[in-house]
Amino acid sequence: MLAVIKTGGKQYKVKTGDFLSVEKLPYEVGESIEIKDVLMTENDGNVVFGTPVISGAVVKASVVDQKKQKTILVFKKSRRKNYRRKNGHRQPVTILKIDEIMH
Repeated sequence: MLAVIKTGGKQYKVKTGDFLSVEKLPYEVGESIEIKDVLMTENDGNVVFGTPVISGAVVKASVVDQKKQKTILVFKKSRRKNYRRKNGHRQPVTILKIDEIMH
């Protein structure tokens, strides 16, 4: 079974058993969550689209880890003005394991 879910302003195509890195969610490691923003499901060729979400469809997932991504360098410069700024950014993410897709 396949589903398209929406979380953190982004859409993800998921299957049962997938690991997914999403924007930080306020849950503890080991906690089980339900994602109700299911936009599409597919089961044995039977495709169902939501308008915009499918009522009654739920994707169950468990939180595997809370961590940060690799460092992104932010460098600003104005030529001939002796202006240089170097900064780094590490986005916090939540790693999810998709347990079950229910429709």
